[in-house]
Amino acid sequence: MSTPQADAATVTAWVGDAVMAPSMHNAQPWQFRYVPATGELRLRMDLTRSMPHTDSHHRSMHVSCGAALFNLRVAAAHAGWTAHVRPLPDPADPHLLASVRFVEAADPDGVADLYPAIRRRRSSREAFTDERVPAALLDALSGAARSERAGLSVLGEWQAEAVLDVVEDAAQDERLSPEARAEIARWTGSGVEGPDGIPMYAFGPRRHGGRAPARDFAVGRHLPERRSAVFEHAPCLVVLGTAQDRPPDWLLAGQALERVLLQATADGLSTSLNSQALEHPELRWLLRDPHAGTTTSFPQMLLRLGYGPMVPPTPRRDVGDVLAIDDERGDRAE
Repeated sequence: MSTPQADAATVTAWVGDAVMAPSMHNAQPWQFRYVPATGELRLRMDLTRSMPHTDSHHRSMHVSCGAALFNLRVAAAHAGWTAHVRPLPDPADPHLLASVRFVEAADPDGVADLYPAIRRRRSSREAFTDERVPAALLDALSGAARSERAGLSVLGEWQAEAVLDVVEDAAQDERLSPEARAEIARWTGSGVEGPDGIPMYAFGPRRHGGRAPARDFAVGRHLPERRSAVFEHAPCLVVLGTAQDRPPDWLLAGQALERVLLQATADGLSTSLNSQALEHPELRWLLRDPHAGTTTSFPQMLLRLGYGPMVPPTPRRDVGDVLAIDDERGDRAE
């Protein structure tokens, strides 16, 4: 008896959920290809969406694609299927990040309940309130990271101060780098409605008080109608890390990151991602928490958690632009 295969329409719907994942500057650097004859879905990096200056080793692209991969797992689980992921299946093809096959089975990873959070999750650049995040929620988020073989380090007051200094250094480096500013300008605030990038409405207010890290995507551009706000003076910051720092770990980090973000969304938290310092190798090392254990030896993402206003979603590419489906003979369908 042959194993049932997920049909193309079902996989298309799952990919539609997968691409709701966050990505650096909302570049959405993923390409999927489904082969109905074998039931295999392949995930590749889209190098036309790379950022050679700030992501020269494609670490952030791996993290972004890993986040999309986790959403895919959740969507399949919600529909009663299990996604069996083979990461980096071909050593000769490092841009092929994963091969996925689907089996009708129960939810062994316990992720199906996160499905409603996929389309409610946002990357917020707004100021949060001063309400403290309960320790029980932070513990649950740490558990979510551990479930994906990563770690989440909640920063204490003195650690947060040190990290905020590192983020300020990264922001200063960015302001002084024409290459970094050019990459940001390519993906943010063009004023043209499109399916990717960060539109100006998602920049958030200009910070004129507080200590919370708030990346300013205006980068010197004058936006006369932009609001300003006082951000948190004692932000809740966590660092997601992995035990090693190779492409498989970056892909793992993306899955752990999205699991944490979906759990936080389900728990009513607002979340903000900051990769600014992580884009500088010499600054990234300073984000390490020497007391957090081996699972966070290599920082992969800085997150700010709290309670803030609902924000609108950023745009997404059409599924037809990121998914190719082969016909039954193995040829790509047009």
